[in-house]
Order: sequence, then structure tokens, then C-alpha cells
Amino acid sequence: MFVHIGENVRAHHTVRSYGRNSIGRDSIILDNVQLGFPPTGRLLELRQVDLNLEHADYEGTTIAENAIIRSNAVLYGGVRIGHHVRTGHHVLVRENTTIGDHVLIGTNTVIDNDCTIGSHVSLQSCVYIPTGTVLGDHVFLGPSATITNDRYPIRVENAPLEPARLENGVSVGANAVIMPGVTIGEGAMVGAGAVVTKDVPAWHLAVGVPAKITPLPDDLKQRNFIR
Repeated sequence: MFVHIGENVRAHHTVRSYGRNSIGRDSIILDNVQLGFPPTGRLLELRQVDLNLEHADYEGTTIAENAIIRSNAVLYGGVRIGHHVRTGHHVLVRENTTIGDHVLIGTNTVIDNDCTIGSHVSLQSCVYIPTGTVLGDHVFLGPSATITNDRYPIRVENAPLEPARLENGVSVGANAVIMPGVTIGEGAMVGAGAVVTKDVPAWHLAVGVPAKITPLPDDLKQRNFIR
């Protein structure tokens, strides 16, 4: 259901709405987008009461004004998206994730649950961001950059997840991998294909496998130009 649709919203007739969804003015929602998709726990609850999923009353997706959500995106319940956010096609954003203003989310990008994405962020195609990750403002992630949060996948029972954190103004090159629990400091850069296994101080450069860390050249010590 839609609890709010702002002025001049254009939504394709194939948009599916689960839970209570809100769309800000001047937004465009294209074909086969799914809003408020129920997470696993909610699906199991609804199965018990045999209720049509599209009639269930729970928090859906909230989208602020001037958004463009392209075809086949799936935005789960509890997702909150700021203004002037644009997605590519086949984007997935899982439950309880918050996304700031002026954010670009590239085609085939996956953002898992309980993540926090700042404003003026650019995520290129095929980026993967796992549960609990925090990205600051003016962050850039190149194509197929991968962040991880599980140090010993399925080998250590009940091992806690270790989300990574990227501070304001971080740039990450294509196909780079950020390992669990790593913090990338403000203004730091990660080279394409690097595997970052330890924290990167602010305004430093991480290059190679495993990444070696050196001070950032003076001419690169400036904010990312993400509008």
C-alpha cells in the first residue's frame, strides 16, 4: 500500500508495493520495481496468518523527493532513501538500510541489511556491501568493489560479523576487496584490485595484494567531486 505519494510522481503500473510505502514528489519509479519487500522474518509471520503479502501492514520503503528508481530494483521494508537518489537496473537494497541524499547506486549493486550509506555517494555497477557496513559522505566505490564482514565464513560457529567502515571522502577502485572489520580513514584511496586486510589511515593510499599502505600524494589530498 502507499501511505504517501507526492506531487508529480511517475510510477509504472507494474510497480509492486508491500507494506506501507512513501514516495516523495517528482520521483520516477520504473517497471517491475518492488517496494517494501518483506524480509525473511516478516515472510514467516505472514505465512502463519495466511495474509496476502500486498495487504500486510508493516513499515515499507520510504523514498524522498526527486528519486529515480530504475526497472527491476527491489527495496525491502524499513529502507529509507534520501532525495535525489538514482539507481541502475536490478539493484537490491535489504531491510533497515538508510541511504542519504544525492546517491548513485549502479546496476546490479547489492546493499544488504542494516547498512548506513551517507550522502553524495557513488556506487558503480556490481558493488557488494554486506550487513552492517557504514559509508560516510562523498564515498566512491568503483565497479565490482566488494566489502566483506565475515572473517571465517561458516567455519566458526556463531562468529560475530565484523562490518567495515569507510569514512568521508574515501575512494575505492574497481574490483578491490575490503576485508572484515577494516576502517578506511577519511580521504584515503584504495587502488583497483587491492585486498585491504588492515586499517588505512586518513589520506593514505592502499595498493596491492595484500595492500601496502603509503601516504597519499599531495595532489590527491582533496574531496571527491561527487555532486
